[in-house]
Amino acid sequence: MQRVWKRGSGDSVRLVAMVVVVAALSACAVDKPRTAASQPESASSPEAQDWRAEAMAWRQRRYDRLTEPYGWLSLVGLDFVEDGRWRIGAGEGADIAMPAGPDHWGELIVDGSRARFEPATNAVRVDGRPGVAGMLVQPGRDDTVWVQAEDVRFQIIQRNDRLAVRTRWPRAETRTEFKGLDYFPYDPDWRVEARIEYHPAGTTMPVGSVLGDITQEPNLGAAVFEYGGETYRLEAQASRDDDELFFVFADRTTGRETYGAGRMLYAPMPDENGRTVLDFNRAYNPPCTFTEFSTCPLPVPENRLDVRVTAGEKDYAGESGYLK
Repeated sequence: MQRVWKRGSGDSVRLVAMVVVVAALSACAVDKPRTAASQPESASSPEAQDWRAEAMAWRQRRYDRLTEPYGWLSLVGLDFVEDGRWRIGAGEGADIAMPAGPDHWGELIVDGSRARFEPATNAVRVDGRPGVAGMLVQPGRDDTVWVQAEDVRFQIIQRNDRLAVRTRWPRAETRTEFKGLDYFPYDPDWRVEARIEYHPAGTTMPVGSVLGDITQEPNLGAAVFEYGGETYRLEAQASRDDDELFFVFADRTTGRETYGAGRMLYAPMPDENGRTVLDFNRAYNPPCTFTEFSTCPLPVPENRLDVRVTAGEKDYAGESGYLK
């Protein structure tokens, strides 16, 4: 069995899906500021300086979250499992290989949407309890149920009707050899006000992923904004009771200066007048930029902007999870 913590070619089906997406989209952490002469006049206002300070603080939080021991960069495995018993461990003969810990961690028992782990030794902790079996899928629970040995841990995730084992390891090559983040210079002109054109309650939209899956996601409405005298719109992936609006978008920099599968952006929920702010200086790369073991959503056709969004995160300088 191939060791999942070594970088490989990835799943061929996912690779084909990504090549198709990139073809459609294409039709270290230092913000290098422009000189004073080249900056727009609006950049010197006190309000714009506050916006920039907030964006810089956001970038630092982004970097900290990404590089924490069990952040996105620590992913080393994504193994989809069907009903049955799965032997897990670091030794030969494991159905799902771990990069460290005992040769035999124990067995994962999958039955539909239920997943239970039975450890073979006290060196393995289930939800913090050494050697004690437990359910890994617990409906209504917000925090993750981890199975851990030494510094390796895994969880069960669900994508559509499938369960998968997602493994994290702080010593992952993607984390230890991380090349940092690169950004366009901060530009206050790319902090734009938008109005929300609401869709009827219950509206959804089909969203594809790098796995080739399509899911129906809540679609609150479209954020309509102006830039350079032109009007643009982005479909929001959110429901009325969410805390933020979420967008996955592509633009004329996609596949050139920015990641080939698009970028992501969060924005405040609209106010009582249906207004929000899209700060593209906070546009960021999805996890699949860095690791092949993620399940990132892709931009819907409506969210491919016919403009160069020269703000936010640029493409990753290191080896990408997909596309390279």
